Amino acid sequence: MKHLNIIESNGFNDLSLSKFLVHDSPYFKILNFNFKAGQQLPIHSHDIEGQLSILVLEGEGEFLGADGATLPAKTGDILIADIAEPHGIRGATDMRVVVTIAPPI
Repeated sequence: MKHLNIIESNGFNDLSLSKFLVHDSPYFKILNFNFKAGQQLPIHSHDIEGQLSILVLEGEGEFLGADGATLPAKTGDILIADIAEPHGIRGATDMRVVVTIAPPI
């Protein structure tokens, strides 16, 4: 069993998004990304089979998709997609998210 507090484990970085590996196993990977207002994880995709989820723990912004598509992202929102589907996220305010990837890449 593993226990940690994401908020205590990962702060914010004024220069770029802050990334913290929460868990990595053969079954899934969990990452924590913290964005200062205006920072983003650019739209990208992975050429593998699997799924991902992006859960907004705190803050507001938008989920980014292919062809300029966006969806609002606020505290409590979760995006679930195939990992091959283009995805990204941008913070409008300081924002904390948890990304789960299965199987891990």
